[in-house]
Amino acid sequence: MTEAAIRSAEQTDLAVLATHLGDPGYFEDRLLRQTKGLGVLYTAWHGSEPVGDLYLWLEEAEEAPIREHLPGVPLLTHLEVREGLRSRGIGRALVEAAEESLVKLGHDLGALAVRTDNHRAARLYRRLGYHDWGRGEVVCNATRTAPDGSMVTEPELCRVMVKDLLGRHPRRLAEGACGHPS
Repeated sequence: MTEAAIRSAEQTDLAVLATHLGDPGYFEDRLLRQTKGLGVLYTAWHGSEPVGDLYLWLEEAEEAPIREHLPGVPLLTHLEVREGLRSRGIGRALVEAAEESLVKLGHDLGALAVRTDNHRAARLYRRLGYHDWGRGEVVCNATRTAPDGSMVTEPELCRVMVKDLLGRHPRRLAEGACGHPS
């Protein structure tokens, strides 16, 4: 497989995203939020076929502990690469595209939450420079589309990871010295 092309999703991508990556309600919601300027849905493509996605959440975090300790910090959410295409640099490319956008938007810090049982993703994030925020685990809300088309929210136990996008002192960020109130 050649390198995937990364771009922000367009409304016209909805059907193909749902067909190849599933969960049409999720993509519908993220495209609507993107239209309102609340985030960016990045997609990875191999030819005309989507092979992965990542949503850059630019709103305040839904989870109170993240809002309290990382106010205004954008979140990288829902990194997904199709089964059989993982470990080929697609996830890395999606994360790097989101980080580049954050820096262009004037942000110096990015964050994400990864399920405590998702060790493979946590290893990727550590390799990309993310580290534990030092404030314990957080219950995050994962939303998915149920078979009847309704949206279902389920709690997930996550660890929060942060990255200084300008490459300053990562250990100090975990200790609360990231320029945000502790």
